[in-house]
Amino acid sequence: MQVPSEDRALRPIDLARLTGLSTQQIRNYADAGVLPPAPRAPSGYRRFDATHREALLAFRALAKGFGIDTARAVMRAVHEGDLPRALALADAAHAALHDERTSLRAAGEALEAIAAGEPDTSALPHATVRIGEVASLLGVRTSALRVWESVGLLRPERDPGTGYRRYRPADVRDARMIRMLRQGQYRLPQIRFILDGLRREGSGEALREAIARRQADLDRRSLAMLAGAARLHHYLDHRGPPRG
Repeated sequence: MQVPSEDRALRPIDLARLTGLSTQQIRNYADAGVLPPAPRAPSGYRRFDATHREALLAFRALAKGFGIDTARAVMRAVHEGDLPRALALADAAHAALHDERTSLRAAGEALEAIAAGEPDTSALPHATVRIGEVASLLGVRTSALRVWESVGLLRPERDPGTGYRRYRPADVRDARMIRMLRQGQYRLPQIRFILDGLRREGSGEALREAIARRQADLDRRSLAMLAGAARLHHYLDHRGPPRG
């Protein structure tokens, strides 16, 4: 593919072909501020050049790692001459990813410890406890415990006389794990997979696999963010210092 020279004017269709996009996408990105301002030809068409191509490549690389909303905000800030805001947006995304890594590591360590041992009954006043006692022990609402039960994550017994829920030590262990996983941003289907594996095999293997997949996903995002940041740096060098 031939890269346009700095002084070669490009029509929307030329830029679309160079970047593998549609002409409508080119117009949308121009209107959204993803591209720098483009002069108009006498015919009314926008006149793009190599700088616009580099802007598109930077935006697409940023979107893969940072997400399309952050990528759009970064490019707008650059084209509005507010480089500190663009850099702050990128910094915030990196910080959020770091927080996810920290939370995942902490959840993995805590859950491994729980999954490896017998249910901790030291804080239970009886062999079985009611829903309010479990909620108080774990620091959650009773409504949360009911939701977890309704989707099959918890399976407390019912007292045959009163119909009240009776939580055994294993139920309390599962509720503790659900709370930790929810704090780690796991979705309910993912939690079901982990708990089913623990109940079926009596080990933390399913838990380890789920955490490993999440870690691999974070690694992919981190690499994509590095690639996006590198492409943005290339674009900034290509544009040169702000005019004016």
